Amino acid sequence: MVTVTDTPPPPIQRDEDALSTALDEAIPPRIYDRNLLIATWNVRAFGGLTRKWVSDADDTPKRDLQSIRVIGEILRRFDVVALQEVRGNLEALRETLAFLGSDWGLILTDVTRGAPGNDERLGFLFDQRKVQISGLAAELVVPREELDDIGPDALQRQFARTPYAVSFRCGDESFVLVTLHVLYGDSATERTGELRAIAAWLDRWARDSDAWDHNFIALGDFNIDRMGDERYDAFTSTGLHVPADLHRVPRTLFSDPDNPNKQKFYDQIAWFTEADSRPALSLAHERSGYFDFRDAALPRRDLSDFQLSWRISDHYPLWSEFSL
Repeated sequence: MVTVTDTPPPPIQRDEDALSTALDEAIPPRIYDRNLLIATWNVRAFGGLTRKWVSDADDTPKRDLQSIRVIGEILRRFDVVALQEVRGNLEALRETLAFLGSDWGLILTDVTRGAPGNDERLGFLFDQRKVQISGLAAELVVPREELDDIGPDALQRQFARTPYAVSFRCGDESFVLVTLHVLYGDSATERTGELRAIAAWLDRWARDSDAWDHNFIALGDFNIDRMGDERYDAFTSTGLHVPADLHRVPRTLFSDPDNPNKQKFYDQIAWFTEADSRPALSLAHERSGYFDFRDAALPRRDLSDFQLSWRISDHYPLWSEFSL
């Protein structure tokens, strides 16, 4: 049985060399005691796998071993990555871990049951040589008695996919990453309450003197259509700050920041800054960005963006660099 750690055919190896060059140009290098690179990536339907280097037109799923090596090569450019759309079937994720090697750790939720959960998990991949789990892993649940304080439409039901918070340590710095995948729903309005609830929940946690840590970074797929719309305002209503260099970058293969109908700022990275007597993030932000993998991922395949999305993803990874 062929595996992702077997030596790939020469054409695939040449593609990987070109991908590595593209990554070098787009993403800062990881420097052990100098910086911290945190990313979020919704990897489309990250579940099953066709165990061929190149899947055929009639294969299901379309994701193959070369695709896994591309995904792994992108992931290893970061110190810790929040993952969304990991499915109940863990075959593709297990192969990705095999490609990354034993230095990489994983912490993952169980599958969210029920139709809205879409057989999905949330998780974090991290390089244990640089980042370690520091003690906390929690799912975020809003108590019923707090709903009225958040707002009348804060949460009509519990989170479809429960937000997941994990604390990490990197050198002398500690921080909590909170990731989620907001329910898309039948209309954009349906997402507003969930976004307002998560913003209020994080604000209360940040103000709690007994909290595990006050260095919070919220990241994931928030299904926000555009900056300044009702969903974005709900997400930032308690002071969450999105870095300016992420304001205009595309989030998906099918979004266009310059077209109001195709902006789709689904994915976000945000944290609290100095304001309102709330502890602010102590990590010093350097820069943020995204990685457009369309030309570099599977260049010999002549795939449309739609076809590429089922092999790699329909979302780009977003990242932020912090100095240590």
